Amino acid sequence: MTREELQTSIAELASGATWDEGGQWPVVNILPEAWPELARTLKSDPLFAFDYLFCVTGVDWKSHLTVVYHLTSLRFRHTLVVKVKLDRAKPQVGTVCDIWRTAELHEREIRELFGVEFLHHPDPRNLILPDVWDGFPLRKDYEDPVNMIKL
Repeated sequence: MTREELQTSIAELASGATWDEGGQWPVVNILPEAWPELARTLKSDPLFAFDYLFCVTGVDWKSHLTVVYHLTSLRFRHTLVVKVKLDRAKPQVGTVCDIWRTAELHEREIRELFGVEFLHHPDPRNLILPDVWDGFPLRKDYEDPVNMIKL
């Protein structure tokens, strides 16, 4: 499947999808409410067969948060990047750890460090920080009184 065919096929599935141009891999921007359904289709539909989620990360843009998913189809050898823009005041998106098992720890880490709530995540415990930790250390507005870090 060519890059253009992939873009056309995904655009038909996710209304409101936009594309970033010029990168190594195709990058689709989608709405949070569209992500869980699109994720299921990307993995289960033999046309796509994105069976490997190799990276999930969070990004703080000060005005909003973004969760970035990197997917690969081992059968077709194509890669896709999915970006989900979230409201900074209430960042929520559906979990995909029931689709790709590798998402479970990534989502826990992003929740802990950026404050993103992954809806229906089966185990939202902290991985690194103690339960009494206040704030989200990878957000740009986080202030660390001990180390005086200010971004």
